[in-house]
Amino acid sequence: MTQNKLLIVQPKVGKNQFTKFVNQLESEGVSLIYADPKNITNKKSKIQTIYPSINSKYVILDNKSTSKIKGKKIGKKFKVLSNKDIENIYESAKKGLDFVIIEVKDWKIIPLENIIAKLHKIHTKIFTVARNSIEVRKMFSILDIGVDGVIFQTNSINDVKETLVNMGSKQFELKTAKIMDIKEVGDGERVCVDTASMLHKGEGMLVGSRANFMFLVHNESVGSSFTSPRPFRVNAGAVHCYTLSPDGTTKYLSELETGSDVLVLDSKGKARRAAIGRCKIERRPMLLIKAKVGDELGGIIAQDAETIRFVKSNGHLVSVTHLKKGDSVLVFSKSATGRHFGMEVSDEYILEK
Repeated sequence: MTQNKLLIVQPKVGKNQFTKFVNQLESEGVSLIYADPKNITNKKSKIQTIYPSINSKYVILDNKSTSKIKGKKIGKKFKVLSNKDIENIYESAKKGLDFVIIEVKDWKIIPLENIIAKLHKIHTKIFTVARNSIEVRKMFSILDIGVDGVIFQTNSINDVKETLVNMGSKQFELKTAKIMDIKEVGDGERVCVDTASMLHKGEGMLVGSRANFMFLVHNESVGSSFTSPRPFRVNAGAVHCYTLSPDGTTKYLSELETGSDVLVLDSKGKARRAAIGRCKIERRPMLLIKAKVGDELGGIIAQDAETIRFVKSNGHLVSVTHLKKGDSVLVFSKSATGRHFGMEVSDEYILEK
């Protein structure tokens, strides 16, 4: 769905926050924004702009102009109120527009379906406007083809992160951690997360006792001699453990419930969103597992059972019951930062152990 799809962010922030916000967007992998190029003061920035300016990479022309501009992509904005407007878009696109920006008022899906059906065989890209991440996801899935780009109006970097995950274009750097300690800790409550999606081999959730150190806990698609595969389930860990959400915030496993979103990653770090169908909290024997990456030491308390598996650095799976000191497993680890209700607070001192 998301191959060659463009997330175009229109920053809805004041002048004082603009540069910082654009730098955050670039660090998240956003390459195109809807903004006046003269507002980008960071000379090292590789981010491109779409705007009614000759200095933009994507130049929005006025209604009278149709001429090509060397080295630029040209396009026009259109408002859609009737089928006559759709015909006008089609005729204009055939004259050589690289892109069109579609603005619809009340009816959104049907007009865009008609436009996609007309334009998908020619080379004109279809961009539209969205005001939240749900709208973005919907625009990219219309007619199972979707628009080519969405102009997302937002002032929230977390909304951008969540949208990139929804698009399947968010990548996390997973690291190899060395197992340092494994021990039984008695009974505790663990959380089984049943998603509304089929999870594939290699996929799982990031879970850990620290917000900056999480293990890739594999789903139950493999099964065993005594259990049937449940490819929708991740037996994630103890109720106190963190998991990373699609918007970049953390949640305790105990907070997850039907309708919540969780972040699902494969062994290469490619992330996607999955909706939760239900969560089960049950009392079970538990294991404490500690691992280390560089100077960072992290841990997880997981159920002591053969069906709970981590992913090794070579992509193979290992059950927690067969895990040994010195084994290598995949984790997501970074320098510690403070969290306030799951949101990162970069300047706050924190020590977790």
